[in-house]
Amino acid sequence: MKTIKLIDIASARSGDKNNVCNIGVMANSIENYQILKKHLTEDVVKNHFKGLIKGKVERFEWDNLESLNFVCHEALDGGASRSLRMDTLGKNFSSHLLRLELNI
Repeated sequence: MKTIKLIDIASARSGDKNNVCNIGVMANSIENYQILKKHLTEDVVKNHFKGLIKGKVERFEWDNLESLNFVCHEALDGGASRSLRMDTLGKNFSSHLLRLELNI
């Protein structure tokens, strides 16, 4: 088993709507996309954001784009207008996710 950083094999973008955060993860090669499909699961993402994402995490596979899309429910403490968090938006979730290390 070896450990790789997500940022070394993919890029990511994220956004938000109300209390839902959306994170797109794009592999930088077809080989790395297969690694993402196998190891970057809904549970891994939810555990990485432990304490921030209170609802379910759904994963959608976009094979033709070699990308995964994660929809994270109850992720923004009620949303930008309701939360007391310093950062109430989902834009930074992608940067946070890229710090993840995967054991492959």
